[in-house]
Amino acid sequence: MGDVLAGFHAAWEFESDSVLIRYERGIRTPKLFQALGERRVPLEAIEGVTLTPGRRGTVVLRAELRPGADPLLEAAAGQLKESSDPYRLVLPAERETLAEYYADELRARLTESGPAERHLVAAPEVPLQFKAYDGKATFDGTAVSFRWFWTGASSAKWKAGDQRFPIGELSGVEWRSPEVFEGHLRLLRRDAADGTAGQADQDPAAVVFGLGYGPVHESLPFAGAVLAAVRNCAPVPAVSVAPARRDPADIAERIRHLGELHQAGLVTDEEFSAKKAELLSEL
Repeated sequence: MGDVLAGFHAAWEFESDSVLIRYERGIRTPKLFQALGERRVPLEAIEGVTLTPGRRGTVVLRAELRPGADPLLEAAAGQLKESSDPYRLVLPAERETLAEYYADELRARLTESGPAERHLVAAPEVPLQFKAYDGKATFDGTAVSFRWFWTGASSAKWKAGDQRFPIGELSGVEWRSPEVFEGHLRLLRRDAADGTAGQADQDPAAVVFGLGYGPVHESLPFAGAVLAAVRNCAPVPAVSVAPARRDPADIAERIRHLGELHQAGLVTDEEFSAKKAELLSEL
C-alpha cells in the first residue's frame, strides 16, 4: 500500500508486510508513545482491525494484535488505559471514510489469528533503567539489577542486599501498573519454591512503585524488554559474578543506614556484623 494515515499523536504507514506506527513528540502526546518512538507491526501479528466512533467528533482505528505477539502488551496484561493503547489511532470524524478504506485494505491482507507462538513485534531496545520507590532497576540485555535506596527499601531488602538476576534464571515478569494500588515490577524466577509470592515491598526480586516512581512510560517498556529476553533465552546455570567496586561514600552511607536498622531492632547483631563485613569487602 505504501500510504500514510495521520491521526492525533501518531501516523500509520501501510507497507506490504507490516504497519509502521510513528508516534509524535509533544506535550499532549502520551509519554508512553514518546518513549516507544515507533513500532513496526508485521501483518502476521494482527488478527483484526476495528473502526469505532470516538469522543468529541473523532473516530478510532485500532489494530487488534494476536495474544502473545507483542511483549509490551503481554507485560501490560490488559492494564493500559485506553488513551495509552499504542495500537489506537484517533482521527477527526471527517476522515472516517478514508479510515474505513484503510481498515478494509488492511483486513484483506490479514491471514493469521489466535495466540502467537513467539513475539512478532520487537521489544523496546536496551539498555533500560528506571527509578522505583525503593530502588533503581537496570537491564542491560543479559541481566536485571536492583540497587536499593536507603530512603525507601524495606529492611528485608537491605538484609538481602542489591540484586542481580541473569535472564536465564527468570521465567517471566509481573507488572502491576503504577496507576493502581500496590504497583510493582516483580521478576519471576525459575527456581522459586512455589507459585506464590509475598508482598512486593518485602521481595528482593521486586521493586515497588509510588507517586512519581516507576511511571508507565518507563517501567512498562522495561518489563516488555525483560519479558522478550526471557522468552528468547533458554535456562542457563547461574554464574557467580564478582561485585563491582563501589564508591566508599556510598558504602559508608549504607553502613550508616544498616546501623539505624540495627539500633531499631530490625536487624540482629549477627545480621548486622555479616552485612557490614559484606559491604566492606566491596571497597
